[in-house]
Amino acid sequence: MSDAKVQPHWPAPFRGSRNVISRVVIPGSKSVTNRALILASQCTSPSLLRRPLVSSDSELMVKGLNGLGVGIEEIRTTIDGIEELQWKVTPSVLRGNSSIDVGNAGTVMRFLPPFAALAKGDISFDGDPRSHERPLGPVIKALEDLGISISHDGRYSLPMVLHGSGEIPGGELVIDASASSQFLSALLLVAPSMKNGLSAHHVGAPVPSMPHIEMTVEMLRDFGAKVVVDTNSKTWTVQSGELKGKELVIEPDLSNAAPFLSIAMVSGGSITIADWPLKTTQPGDQLRTILSRMGAKVELHTEGLRVTGAGKISGIDIDLHDVGELTPSIAALAALADSPSHLRGIGHLRLHETDRLAALTREINSLGGNVREEESSLHITPAPLHGGVFHTYDDHRLATAGAVIGLAVEGVEVENIATTRKTLPDFPGLWISILQ
Repeated sequence: MSDAKVQPHWPAPFRGSRNVISRVVIPGSKSVTNRALILASQCTSPSLLRRPLVSSDSELMVKGLNGLGVGIEEIRTTIDGIEELQWKVTPSVLRGNSSIDVGNAGTVMRFLPPFAALAKGDISFDGDPRSHERPLGPVIKALEDLGISISHDGRYSLPMVLHGSGEIPGGELVIDASASSQFLSALLLVAPSMKNGLSAHHVGAPVPSMPHIEMTVEMLRDFGAKVVVDTNSKTWTVQSGELKGKELVIEPDLSNAAPFLSIAMVSGGSITIADWPLKTTQPGDQLRTILSRMGAKVELHTEGLRVTGAGKISGIDIDLHDVGELTPSIAALAALADSPSHLRGIGHLRLHETDRLAALTREINSLGGNVREEESSLHITPAPLHGGVFHTYDDHRLATAGAVIGLAVEGVEVENIATTRKTLPDFPGLWISILQ
C-alpha cells in the first residue's frame, strides 16, 4: 500500500536534470475497458477481457453492471511466465430495482443510464457532489426522447431515477454532444440493443475528443455491430442486432503515459512505454507528435514508444480540442519550457472532474508561474517556480501534473495524490520506482 493512503500531502520526488532511463508498463485504458464492459454485457455469449484496467472508475462500472445482473468474474492466469488479470463477462437478463453509485466517473454516469434503460424497473443513480454539477442533460433528454421515463425534478442532472420498461424503442435522435463526446458514445454503445437501432444526429459546436467517438465506432464493429458514419451530416447510424462475445486485449492507457513520458522531457534520459500499439484510436497516441514538437526525440519500436529528452523543453502553440485529457501534462511541461505556450480549444475542460483551466492557472501561478486563463485556452509564459502545495480538486490529472512539475522544482507537495487511483492503481508507487 502506498503512502498516499495516509499522507494529506505527497512530497513530489525532485529529480532535477539527472537522467532517467526506464521502461514503464502502463495499466489498461479506462476508455477501452469501460466501453468493452458495456458492449460485452449486451452480447449473446460471454466475453473475455484481458488486462483490463482495475481502478476506481472501472470498479464503479463493474459494480453498476453487477447490480443490473451482469456477471463479471475475475480470473488470474499466467501467460508466457507473466501473471495476467482477465475479466469474464457473462450477460444476463437485466434486473431493475437497484441503486447505482457513479462516484465522479464521467464514463460511468453517462454510459450506464442508457444500458440500465434496457432493464425493467426503477434504477436510481447518484454519485459524489461534483457529479451533480457535471453535465448529463443531453443523455437524459435523449433517453426521454426515445421514450424512457426519468425522474430528475427538472434538473436534468444527478441524482435521478430511471423507470425502465425493459426495452428502448430507438429510432432517430437529435443530440448536442458539444460539451462531451461521451454523450454520443453512451447512446451508440447501447444502440444495437435498441428495438429499432439508432440514428443519432449531432447539432451544435464540434464534438470534442472525436477520437473517442472513433474508438466507440471501432469497438462496436469489433463486437459485430453494423455502423454507418456520415461525417457530412454528423450522423451515426447503428443497426439493431446481436453482439457476439469475444476475447479482447485491453490496450495500455496512452493518455496516462503522458506524465511518465514527461520524465524524459524534464530530467533527460529516455522513457519507454511498453506495448504501445502500432495502430490505435486512443487520443493519447497524439503524444508522439506533441512531444516531438516540444523538443523530444520520439521513436516507435516493436517493444514500445521511446521518448528521449533533448535537455530543454520548447513551448508550443496547439489546439488540444480533440485531446483535451492531455492538457494538464502539457501545461506542466509548458510551465517548465524555455518559451511561451498557447493551449487552445479546451473550454470543455471546465466541465470535467474540476474546472481544469481555472485549476491549472491557480496552481501553477501559486508556485510562481505565469499562466493567463481565457474562456477556452491557456497562455503559459515560463517563469521561475518555487515549492509549495499543488492542490488537485479530486482530479487525477491535476495530481499527475503536480508530480511532473515536482520533478524540476524542489519542495512541491501534491495534495490528495490518492485521487490518481481513478485511472492508475498505484501512481505514487510506479512514479517512485521509475525515479529510483
